[in-house]
This record gives sequence, C-alpha cells and structure tokens, in this order.
Amino acid sequence: MPFPRLRVRDVGNEREVIIDRSPFTIGRRNGNDLQLTASEVSREHAEIIVDGQRVVLRDRSSSYGTFVNDESVVECEVRGGDRIRLGRNGGAVLTVIGPDTSGVTGRSSTGPRDDLRQIATLLEGVRALGSGRVLQDVLALVLDASLEISGAERGFIMLAGTGGALEFKLARGRGKRTLTDGTFATSRKIPEEVFRTGQTLVVVDLLDADVADAHSGTVALGIRHVVCVPLNYVHYVESVDARADDRRIGVLYLDSRERGTLGKRTTQAALEALASEASVAIENARLYREKLEKARLEGEMRVAAEIQQALMPRPLVRFGFAEAAASAVACRSIGGDFFDYVDEDGAAFGFTLGDVAGKGPPAALLSALMHGMFAMHAATLTSPADTVTQFNEALCRRGIESRFVTIVLGRLEASGRLTYCNGGHNPPFIIGAGGVRRLDKGGPVIGLLSQAAYEQDTVQLEPGDIVIAFSDGVSEALSLAGEEFGDARLLDAARGSAHLPVDEQVDRIVAAVRAFTTGAPQSDDITVMVVRYLGVASAG
Repeated sequence: MPFPRLRVRDVGNEREVIIDRSPFTIGRRNGNDLQLTASEVSREHAEIIVDGQRVVLRDRSSSYGTFVNDESVVECEVRGGDRIRLGRNGGAVLTVIGPDTSGVTGRSSTGPRDDLRQIATLLEGVRALGSGRVLQDVLALVLDASLEISGAERGFIMLAGTGGALEFKLARGRGKRTLTDGTFATSRKIPEEVFRTGQTLVVVDLLDADVADAHSGTVALGIRHVVCVPLNYVHYVESVDARADDRRIGVLYLDSRERGTLGKRTTQAALEALASEASVAIENARLYREKLEKARLEGEMRVAAEIQQALMPRPLVRFGFAEAAASAVACRSIGGDFFDYVDEDGAAFGFTLGDVAGKGPPAALLSALMHGMFAMHAATLTSPADTVTQFNEALCRRGIESRFVTIVLGRLEASGRLTYCNGGHNPPFIIGAGGVRRLDKGGPVIGLLSQAAYEQDTVQLEPGDIVIAFSDGVSEALSLAGEEFGDARLLDAARGSAHLPVDEQVDRIVAAVRAFTTGAPQSDDITVMVVRYLGVASAG
C-alpha cells in the first residue's frame, strides 16, 4: 500500500515528505522524522500514527498548539486534503496527501484559485524578507506582499518606540506607492487595540451597527473594511524548549473602501503567517541598522579622538630654561582633560592643565574651547589671575548648564619666578631641594560664578625643581578594592622618578597609576604634566 505523504511549507520552503514510519515525529529538535525550523514549532510538537487506512495526528503538548483546517486539536484523524498548521501564526503548514491520491483531495483548505495565488504571494514575500537588510526596505516588502495577498487598497506599519508607544513608520498603497502623511490618514483606535491585546482584528464592514459607534473616527475617514495584525517577535533558546524573547513589536494595518478578500479566513491566516515571519525580519533589520549606527558613531569618535590628540601640544618640549612633558589618557575615546604650553619668545614659559566636568563628547567640546581660549590669550599671559578671570567670564556668558572647568595656569620666567593661578584644580606639587610645596592660591572652579574673584601667587624655583600638575583622574583613581591612589602615592611616584627626564617621569607616574588600578575599569581621564626648571645657564 502506498505511504501517505505531507506537503510541507516551513519558513518559505515547500517540499513533500513520505510518512514511512509510525509514529512519525514532527518538531524543531534534531532527530525528529520531520524537523521544522519555524518560530512557533516546539522541539517535540506532534506525531502521526498510521493504522491501516487511518492516519491519526496527535499534539505532543506543544507551546503554540496544533490545528487541522484552522480548528485546534489534541488528537484527530486526518484525510487527504486536510491542512495541518503547527503553531498559531509563525509555525508550519502541512497538507495531507492520502495514500489513495496523487494530489490534494477531500476537504481541501486551499480553496479557489485566488487563495492559491495568495499563498504563492506570501511565500514570495517571505523569501524576499530573508534578504532584507535595511529597515525601510523590509517594511516596504511586508506591506507590498500584504496588499497583494489581501487585495486591500492601502496599509501601514506601526512599530513600538523606546517608550513602548506605537510610532508610524511606513504606509504603502497599491502599485508599490509610498504614501506620505498628507495622503494617508486613519484613526489610531484599531492599531492601538490590536497592539494592546495581541489579537488580530478583522472588521468586515465598519458601517455595521455593532461596530460603527466604536470606530466612528475611522468611518469618518471613508474606511469600511479593516484587517489589523499584531507583529509578535518570538525568539527561542536553542538549548531548551523555552522562549528567550517573546514580545509585541508593532502592528500591520490594512484597509479598503471595498471588501475584496479582506474578510476571508484564508486571507487572515496568510496575513498572520506573513506577520510572524515579518516580525523576525523587521527585528533583524532594526538590529542591523543599530549595528550600522554604532559603527558610524565609533568611526566619528575615532576621528574626534584624532582631532583632540592633534589639538594637544607635543608631549615633550624644551624652552631654553625649562622643559615639560605631559600625557592625557582618556577614559573614553575622547576626554575632557586638556593641557597646553606657550613660549613667550624665550622670556617666559606658560603652561596650563585643566579638567572639564563630565566625560565623552560634551566634555571634549568644552575642552577644545578651552584650548582655543588659551591659545588666544597666550600672547598676553602676563597675569595668570586676569587670564583665568577672563576664562570664567567667557564660560559664564555662554551659559553651558552643568559644565564647569577646573584649571591651573602658570607663567615661569627665565629667572625661576613662577606666577600661577589655581581655579578649583588639584593643587600641583613643587618638588625640589627645598622640600615639597603646593600651588593652591586662586579661586573657585570656572564657569559657575560670573562674579568670582581670582588671585595669583608667585614662588621662586631653583634649578632642578619640578612642578607636577595632574587631574583628579590620577589622585582619585580606584583600585579593584575601591581604594583611591591618593596624593601620597602620586608624590612617592614623582620623587622616585625625579632624576629621570621629564617624559620618562610622566610615564613612570602613569604606570604607577595603571599598576595600582589593575583589574579595575578606568573611571576618569588621567592627565599628568611635569615641568622642570633648568636655570638661566641652560637658557644661554
């Protein structure tokens, strides 16, 4: 006796299989007699038992159910032509071909020729979705296939935004026409109801007395026939028969002034199947777009980091009677710390180091502004206090909310006379034969108080004395245990490397911070500057 067969349609693939054993198992798990990959097929979904002339279908406690000719079943006899659906919308469709026939006979669920055309269009649309990579392209494919299947005049897709509310994404009409906001109007009541309930809504005629009042807004727009299908994204964990992600991502809405096939059950089933596959394609397109956006932002951040590095002066400079070196290690791609030097034609050497509140692009932009202001005032850096006062007034005029700057600015003359102003910054160290001093004279952080007063102080350096300026990312760097690096460790690292060239001393200090924080994430920008006074003889 010939074996019964199944015509299988699963995720855009159509084929025939022979039921050559009993029981004949069906499911997602490898090892089933028929393995299917559709999203709503369980690992062990169903089985078929052949008993003489009888073919019995049995559900195996599947997650999304088994249906015969759109009726939910647990166990039933099937005959040639019966349509088995595994899952609600995103499963697989099997058509029984009896052992006594070469085609679909008996209670056919495929029906008239136009229904066959709808299913063929559905398959074509699903296959096209597999190659869709840009979200708008995928949405257009879904809408065009839906309009072809249903015979609707127009349709749109709404997707859930970050806050969960539906956002209008794309509308299409017949002939693959994109409709603009000016040519497409509809009530939000139906799509929002479908998104809330997760159930397909079919309104055969909005003028019926039972529904006219509930949808008067849509009726007022001239719409009579509506189908709205939820877009449910289902993702399975491969190792267990459980959902890792099952959520509603939007709705597919179709309407028409003429009924056409919108009210037919086969049209609804086809649209629900398409919506299920479309949900996966839409979500994949979203992820792909996010990946592209992330790559674009990372590229822009790399360029920004290169620009920021270009704004920094050379890491090692020598100005006759003094030499200096500095290093800035950003916490992110770009940072808010800055430093700079200026040579006043050999008469004096100016330097600054600062720290902008915050991190990332906003802090980096303000850091670039500080670079520009320092360069603008470099030629007249005779009074550090006056210069810091002008910086403060300029920032306050711009009114940059919650953005302030700490800064230390110094002017070292050939005689060793150092005049400085500290605007709320960590006081730098002076290390020399006379011991250790701190440069703490000045005023508050800049950019907060427009009337803030700043003062300066002058100290005398001896040949060989060094100035260690640093950001709080150095002193407040945290170890894996949560302990701060602190001023004492910084001072020890500076003293232990005081005999080295200034650039090597900077490297030693940064290395000490790195060693202390091993295993802990960098929480702030790390910036260190070392200035050594060489004496008047070196200037000659």
